[in-house]
Amino acid sequence: MVRETMARRKPYHHGNLRGALLEAAIRLIAEVGPTAFTLREVARRAGVSHNAPYRHFQDKDDLMAAVATQGFQELTEAMLEAAGQRSDVRERLKEAGLGYVTFALRRPEHFTVMFDAPRSKKEHPEAAAAGEKAFGTLLAFVKSCQDQDGLPAGDTLTFALLAWSMVHGIAKLAITGRLPFRSNAETLKFAGFVIDESLPSGPSRSRPRKGDGS
Repeated sequence: MVRETMARRKPYHHGNLRGALLEAAIRLIAEVGPTAFTLREVARRAGVSHNAPYRHFQDKDDLMAAVATQGFQELTEAMLEAAGQRSDVRERLKEAGLGYVTFALRRPEHFTVMFDAPRSKKEHPEAAAAGEKAFGTLLAFVKSCQDQDGLPAGDTLTFALLAWSMVHGIAKLAITGRLPFRSNAETLKFAGFVIDESLPSGPSRSRPRKGDGS
């Protein structure tokens, strides 16, 4: 009887049931996408009973929101880490953008859930807050650029959306295999080229015109 009881309880001894369920969900998303899976299948892959997920998640939407929250948190960290302590504000912005693409290449399942999964009818405050923090990080880099003449003066939000659109487009094309590059290094080199060529220069960084001797 004791052995049978231990056998029934064994699946819960992950040490971190919530983390195990998240990892199982991510592996499943990699195979079937962000919508075609069930909590029962996530539980099976995590090695727990089909009721175990409900200890941490009300339903599949809650689990998806947790994956998205984790993704946005890692994205923020990736941008900040990539930017580092560089003194050049425009370089910081560029490196943050490359950090964005690097995150997508490293965490394509998270990226898909964050941006491609159907929106739930329920509001998930943690996921929303994590997403706002990630975008706020980008806004801060853009504002710093404007303050130090790395970008033109103007509406900070507009420039942030421009920067986001560039790196997000590259990231999406990369993780769906739409870019003709065989390595992440080539993808990131292309991303750097796009950022350099597309972001407008500030007043002290105006590009020299042809024939002006510069």
